[in-house]
Amino acid sequence: MMNVGDACGAMEAQFIGKHHRHDPKENQSTSALIKHVKAPVHLVWSLVRRFDQPQRYKPFVSRCVVKGDFCIGSLREVNVKSGLPATTSTERLELLDDEEHILGIKIVGGDHRLKNYSSIMTLHPEFIDGRPGTLVIESFVVDVPEGNTKDDTCYFVEALIRCNLKSLADVSERMAALDRTEPINY
Repeated sequence: MMNVGDACGAMEAQFIGKHHRHDPKENQSTSALIKHVKAPVHLVWSLVRRFDQPQRYKPFVSRCVVKGDFCIGSLREVNVKSGLPATTSTERLELLDDEEHILGIKIVGGDHRLKNYSSIMTLHPEFIDGRPGTLVIESFVVDVPEGNTKDDTCYFVEALIRCNLKSLADVSERMAALDRTEPINY
């Protein structure tokens, strides 16, 4: 896994430039993280697109309830497991594109310090060891809380995202292992 500050390839930079444009204000922190998953896009997307079930791969989520229809603008109430400086989060579905594999979420409430948090996650097909894989990119922008620095805020949010992306890879790769897809020789 790498963040944008690390050397990333031209393909990753192109996707970040196209889909992960945030317009951070002076008091905000932003970053993008990259994870290569050894599972096909359709399988990884089947987990990511479930706005109503983030607990399927996000280890800090204990419960999620969606209010209203499952569409853009829908809200979900998320309960956070103990150990984090939060217990609830209210999040709005901003973007869900099944063709381009893009999910956008904005946090609109809850008892945490992630004010004006918004994230975009994109999935892109790639080959890893001759098999279908997925390049996952997640970016965010968030206010820097009073008493924190941009670096502190970025470090904290990146740590959460890294954990979520590792879990997404673990769950996806276990699911892919059950599939008997043959390697593709090119």
